[in-house]
Amino acid sequence: MITKGIKELCALAEAEIETVTAKQAIKLADDDGVQLVDIRDIRELWREGAVPGAMHAPRGMLEFWID
Repeated sequence: MITKGIKELCALAEAEIETVTAKQAIKLADDDGVQLVDIRDIRELWREGAVPGAMHAPRGMLEFWID
């Protein structure tokens, strides 16, 4: 049974994560305690390349994949 809607799931996720700038992410990329998540569409990854070491989870699917 579904108990939480997408807005509540997003609010809960946003309370748990930290959004950083690209410059901050580059500095954090080598930290073993940090997991980068690339939320771009797969076509963007094909065109522009992937972020080394990042997990790919398209933004439109992020909460669904986590759940």
